[in-house]
Amino acid sequence: MVAGAPPPAAFIQRLEEELGWEFMEIYGLTETAPVLTVSTPDFQDPEGKNFERRAHAGVEAIGVDIQILDDDGNVVPMDGETVGEICARSNVVLKGYWRQPEATAEAIVDGYFHTGDLAVWDEFANVNIVDRKKDVIITGGENVSSAEVEAALYQHEGVLECAVIGVPHEKWGETPMALVVMRDGMSSTEEDMIAFTRDHLAHFKCPSSIEFIDALPRTVTGKLQKFVLRDKYWAGQERKVH
Repeated sequence: MVAGAPPPAAFIQRLEEELGWEFMEIYGLTETAPVLTVSTPDFQDPEGKNFERRAHAGVEAIGVDIQILDDDGNVVPMDGETVGEICARSNVVLKGYWRQPEATAEAIVDGYFHTGDLAVWDEFANVNIVDRKKDVIITGGENVSSAEVEAALYQHEGVLECAVIGVPHEKWGETPMALVVMRDGMSSTEEDMIAFTRDHLAHFKCPSSIEFIDALPRTVTGKLQKFVLRDKYWAGQERKVH
């Protein structure tokens, strides 16, 4: 069972084909314990070989009502393309933040908890998380999903872990940068890694720089701390959030 940040399809494929494990993804937050959605092989993919689909957050768990809403509170079309925020209503959702009425009112609107996760969904209500609101990179007026860029990087056989963040850019406001942990015994150059992503992504989405590091900063529970990575580059500057 995998939870946390959306896993790249290549990661799921490695789990099952290299380790022989059976993969299941669940999605939820501390405020919505235990889960909101579950992703397993389904009638659209009964053999479980569509790893792109398996990387989705999945469909509503029992007793959960999911809506994906735009900035005006309208439900976005189930077209697999239109991005909105995942909002949930259920008996697993918190009643409110302890002694924080303003934070509660901001998070729970019309009975739905706003997760801060951006996603699309298809005609079967299969939810696919594209990014956290705060992790979307706005470069030259275009929104770039850091998760999409990371998924492309994970297709490189030498990449063990990676994180993509927006860093300041004089012309574009910010631009994607990738921090990459390579597998033992493997190496690459910045130029080759950028060229690799250009074979898988629109060029404006590709990292403009790559930094190879030994490890990514994580919490004690293993969650990636992107804010730690961003703080290094945004010190003393204000970053616009989606």
